[in-house]
Amino acid sequence: MDLDKQIKEIEALGNDHVGTSTDTPLRKDAFELSDIEKIASIKKDVTSILETLGMDLTDDSLKGTPNRVAKMFVQEIFGGLHPDRKPKASTFDNKYKYGEMLVEKNITLYSTCEHHLLPIVGRAHIAYISKGTVVGLSKMNRIVDYYAKRPQVQERLTMQIVKELQEILGTEDVACVIDAKHLCVNSRGIRDVDSSTVTSEFGGTFKNSETRREFLDYIKLDTEF
Repeated sequence: MDLDKQIKEIEALGNDHVGTSTDTPLRKDAFELSDIEKIASIKKDVTSILETLGMDLTDDSLKGTPNRVAKMFVQEIFGGLHPDRKPKASTFDNKYKYGEMLVEKNITLYSTCEHHLLPIVGRAHIAYISKGTVVGLSKMNRIVDYYAKRPQVQERLTMQIVKELQEILGTEDVACVIDAKHLCVNSRGIRDVDSSTVTSEFGGTFKNSETRREFLDYIKLDTEF
């Protein structure tokens, strides 16, 4: 098979957003190497890529790039791969007996498309209805950030956020909507700078059309201050 045909087949697979499960695809030995070992290995790979592209890594602007990229991959933009970085989300008794919907909207989201390793930038909107426990508001932002900091597809990310909050809160009544721009669409390929992708996951009572509509109406509210 010639190279052009291989590339076209890979592109077609990526654009179809093929996925195997709601879990991020990780090998069993994913965490056998320490962060320092991973950074050292990735640094060599980035050096090889840049040199293959013809870049002069003795230039002052470039000589630190392999190390910076390696540290960024391991400790920042893909830091959510490691379970030790999972945010601890303590719950509290719902002593005030608030039984209506709680919505956290416009959570800033930065992730990375696993098909081209380009940024995904957008907003997440989360809601839940308490079954006796509540979670701190900032913890919802941290959960979004944790699952976003890994190679992702937006559909999986949306489902992972809902699943995590369902487990923490002990209720199926959780919903999430994400509206994001994918730079693999905006800056390459079709280069459509205006399009964004919207995904949703509705659990429990949010599958009811009236409850779902209430949530969607909330996230349309203008709450700028």
